[in-house]
Amino acid sequence: MISTLWHQLLDMLMPRLCVACGRRLGWSEQTLCASCLMHLSRTGFQHSPLDNKMARLFWGVVPVERAAALFYYEAHSKTSQIIYDLKYHDRPDIGVMMGRLAAREFEASGFFSGIDLIVPMPLARNRQRQRGYNQSRQLAEGLSRATGIPLCSRAVSRSAFRKSQTTMGRWDRQANVEGVFALADADALRGRHVLLVDDVVTTGATMTACARELLKAGDVTISLFALGFAKS
Repeated sequence: MISTLWHQLLDMLMPRLCVACGRRLGWSEQTLCASCLMHLSRTGFQHSPLDNKMARLFWGVVPVERAAALFYYEAHSKTSQIIYDLKYHDRPDIGVMMGRLAAREFEASGFFSGIDLIVPMPLARNRQRQRGYNQSRQLAEGLSRATGIPLCSRAVSRSAFRKSQTTMGRWDRQANVEGVFALADADALRGRHVLLVDDVVTTGATMTACARELLKAGDVTISLFALGFAKS
C-alpha cells in the first residue's frame, strides 16, 4: 500500500510519458501506454523463425538457425520513436523493458529453446562513450533477465564506427562494416548456440559481419534477434 501511494505521488510530481505517443502513463504502466503496447506493429516472425522476411536476408550469406524481430520499424512511426529514444535520449531502461516484452511474447513459440548465450551487438568505444551505454546490450539484458539465458558482452568487439548507415544501400552498408568486428573470446562461444541481438535490422549487413566473426570460434550455432525490422 505504501509503495503504491509513493509511486502515485511520484507520478503526480514527475509525470512519466509513453515513449511512443507522449501520453501520460498510468501508475501501473511502464515505458509504453497500454494502447501503444497493444497496437505495436508486430512481425510475428517468432512463429516461423526459419523462413520469414528477416531470416531470408541471411540465406546463402551466413548460416543462421533462426531469426526474428519483435516489431516492424518504419520512419516517423511509433516504433521509430521507441528506438530513437532508446538510442539518443539517454533511456537505457527502454531497452531492458523491450527485451523483457519480447521474451514474454516469444516464449510460447519456443524461440529461445536451446539457446545457450545471448551476445549483444557491440558498439565502438567512442560511440559508447558518447551514448553512455550500448542499446543492444540493454535489449540483451532484458532478454537475459526474462529467459534466464546468460549474457556475454565480451565475446566480440567493434574496432570502429565509420559512418551512419541510415541512408546507405545494401552494398554500401556491407562495405561500411567490413572488418570492424573482432572475435575477443572464442572459448566463451565454442560449442554454444548464440543469440546475437541488435536494435534494428535493415539489410542484415551489420549482423552478417558480426555473425561471421562469431563463427570463427568454431562449432558455434547462430540465431538472431532484433527489436525492429525495417520494412523495405
